[in-house]
Amino acid sequence: MKYFVIGDEDTVLGFSLVGTRGRMAEDPQMALIALEEALMDKQYGIILITQSVADMIRGEVDRYIFSETFPLIVEIPDRPNEFRSRDLRKLVNEAIGVAL
Repeated sequence: MKYFVIGDEDTVLGFSLVGTRGRMAEDPQMALIALEEALMDKQYGIILITQSVADMIRGEVDRYIFSETFPLIVEIPDRPNEFRSRDLRKLVNEAIGVAL
């Protein structure tokens, strides 16, 4: 199972340094294209999406978050939301119920 990240340039670059593929999204159209790409590729079991990008396409994100389908979508904090940030490992553990 692999990860895919959707977010701002810094987030995508940071995750790419540890081998995680991703797409940068600056507007709702780019965000939808990135989400569709990740959903179509069955190798991705967890899609990480920054809160600000998720807010751009809230309806689509919520449709997958509140369903029982895979892949799992996990919202992560980004720079504008630093004050609300939490440990990424804790976020993923809470979302999937498994310690990584």
